[in-house]
Amino acid sequence: MSHAVKEQASGRIVTDAPQHRPVRVFLSYDPAEDPATVSFAFPSGKEWTFPRELLESGLRAPTRDGDIGIWPCGRVQAIIEFHTSDGVAVVQFDAQTLIRFLRHTYAVATPAL
Repeated sequence: MSHAVKEQASGRIVTDAPQHRPVRVFLSYDPAEDPATVSFAFPSGKEWTFPRELLESGLRAPTRDGDIGIWPCGRVQAIIEFHTSDGVAVVQFDAQTLIRFLRHTYAVATPAL
């Protein structure tokens, strides 16, 4: 039986333009594959896998690990910055969506022995 968590989240791509572009992001966590990481995949096919702890820490205070930066934005938003050799994508999420995803990942995580 698979305990993987797969969810969709709506984000907003932040640019210099006055309007933010909506984007659907596929969030996943598979404790059988790697219990320490989560993945965020975009419709373009680009996927980032990074420590679950980074996501949790970034919801409370600015943090960075390699090509991922995460920080709270006000009381109800969070920003995730994805770096590539082509540039940077800045995506704003409702923090509650990311918190709910994290809760689901901890609910299915394999307990350490």
